[in-house]
This record gives sequence, structure tokens and C-alpha cells, in this order.
Amino acid sequence: MGRLGTALTLFFKILFNRETAEKAQAVLLLPAAGEAPAPTTKPEPPKPAEPPKPAVPRGVDALVLLAALQREARFLDLFQEDLSSFADAQIGAAVRDVHRDTKATLERIFGIERLRDEEEGTSIAVPAGFNPLELRLVGSVGATPPETARLVHAGWRATKCELPKWNGQPEAAKILAPAEAEV
Repeated sequence: MGRLGTALTLFFKILFNRETAEKAQAVLLLPAAGEAPAPTTKPEPPKPAEPPKPAVPRGVDALVLLAALQREARFLDLFQEDLSSFADAQIGAAVRDVHRDTKATLERIFGIERLRDEEEGTSIAVPAGFNPLELRLVGSVGATPPETARLVHAGWRATKCELPKWNGQPEAAKILAPAEAEV
């Protein structure tokens, strides 16, 4: 007998035989007649998938810094310009503004300060076991460090690093400053 014949036979046995109906209910896990159906938990609807975030281009932090220096200090305008046709006085005037604004931008982002307080050109003590990351000996350096040396450069340190966050599209990451057209 095929499945259809089995289904019809079982249908009529369940319909007319109480014992067969109870067995079928138990097998199918149906509530018995007169019983309230067991509460069913509705499956939670699937959460909509978040759209994929655009991939952050490699080196984007450096590009963000360069864009900030251009935006706030016109840094690239100075260094990408051919200065050979300008007089020294014109260059000096332009550099003064770029220098002031670049210094302010670097201070805001990095909190830059001198590593050493002594004046350059003065003699400083070189302690035993000094940190070579903070003091580099140059010139005629022997096998054992000297006790004193002349400070050639005071060094710099950053007290913070608060780069602006990049939140653009991947194709826009390398745009440091848009072209400008006056209307």
C-alpha cells in the first residue's frame, strides 16, 4: 500500500477509534481533546544584518593628519609650491603663517613638548644606564659613555595623540583637500 493509502487508513482509524487517536496524539505531541494547547514560544525574528562598514584604507591615520595640517595650516600649499620665483621676503611672510598654524595644530593633536629643559649647546650629565630612547650620543662615542656631553638637540615628546577620526568612504581617503572654485 502506498503512502496515500496508509494516510487514508490511519485517518479513518483515528476518526473512529479513540485509542488510536490518543496514540496518534502522543506520537505527534498534540494536546489531548479538551486540553489547552501548550504555549509555544515564538522564535525571535532575525535581526536585520548591519550593513558592512567600509574597509578602512591602509595608512588612513597618516592621511587624516596630513589633511588636518592642510585644512588648518595650509601645510601642503607651502611645501608643494615651487618657491623659486618668489622673493625671500614673500616666502618668509608665507612661512610665518604656516609655521604658526602648523604648530597650533600639532600642539592640539599631539601636545608636543621639549624632552630636555636645558638650553642647546650647554653641558649635560649623562647618567649611567641612561635611556637611549631619550638621549642619543653622537660624535666620538667610545665603548663606555662619558659622564657629560654637550646638548645638541633637546628632543621632542608627544603628551597625547588625538587624531581626528576618519569616517569617510574608502575612495575619499586619499583626498587631502578638495579643489576650490569660486563662483
